[in-house]
Amino acid sequence: MKQKDFGERLNAARDAKQAMAAKFRQRPGPDDPAVAERRAARTAVSAARDARAAEREAQRLAENARIAAEREALAAEQAEQDKRAAAEKTENEIRLGAERKAARDARYAARKARK
Repeated sequence: MKQKDFGERLNAARDAKQAMAAKFRQRPGPDDPAVAERRAARTAVSAARDARAAEREAQRLAENARIAAEREALAAEQAEQDKRAAAEKTENEIRLGAERKAARDARYAARKARK
């Protein structure tokens, strides 16, 4: 095995640094057409993603509004049914009270007629 001396190590380090710098300089700049094209493609993809997200949000809001309207209609229908049931219950109580009074009056009249 041959040991490298200090000068050879310095030259190797300098060559490595120059190679890294050359590699960095070869990268395209921000005004390069390929870079601009990639940037435009990323912008288009981002805009499409945002549009899809906005569409999903609009659909979600429309669905929530539809569900709220259905719940409101169901609640109104339930309230109407409750109101009708309360009215029927009141009518039945009044009718039963009148029937009981009529039966009581008939018993009273029969008792009076027996005397």
